[in-house]
This record gives sequence, C-alpha cells and structure tokens, in this order.
Amino acid sequence: MSFHTTAENIRVDDNRFLRARLTNGDGEWVDAEIDLNNCLGNSNGQFVWGGSGFADSCESVSFNLEGGDNVPILRARLIDGDGNAVDADVNLAERIENQGGQFVVV
Repeated sequence: MSFHTTAENIRVDDNRFLRARLTNGDGEWVDAEIDLNNCLGNSNGQFVWGGSGFADSCESVSFNLEGGDNVPILRARLIDGDGNAVDADVNLAERIENQGGQFVVV
C-alpha cells in the first residue's frame, strides 16, 4: 500500500530524509524515516529508482502532497551530464510503501 494513505506529518528534511508518522497495523502511530539518497539516483538530470546519490547532484529540493489524492511529489533541479540544472520530479508513492509502520522500497 502506498505510504501516504496511512501517514501523517509527511515531510522531506535535509533534502533527502523522508519522515512521517505511519500506522503500524495495530492502530498505533510510529515515527518512520528513510534516506531517499539510498534509493533514488540522478541519471542525466532525471530521478531514477534503484540508484543512489541524487542529493549529491541537485539543488532546490522541495516536497509537496499534490492534487486531490495528495500524491507525494519530490521535486528538485538535478544536474545533468553537461552541468545544467534540470527540473525533475518523482512520485514517491510509485515505489515506497508502509509495511508495519516502516518505509519499504518495492
């Protein structure tokens, strides 16, 4: 299940740490954190899942819940192979789930 439907106080801190309070299946809210720099990379100015280190080559990171479904979107200007900053975004719900109160990349 996409994490954002079972979370509150969702945010991205320090340009790379996704943090929230997640339900754990027992009706309890628990603090959770995942370092997005370990699961998102930068490939020539585009976010890529399964990569790493996007935060080492970006600027202007922002996070918002967007649209009527509150889709969790991470935006940044990623540096491409020519050194240009390129606008990029990624839907974090594509690959991040809440499993028992913990973020899991699937």
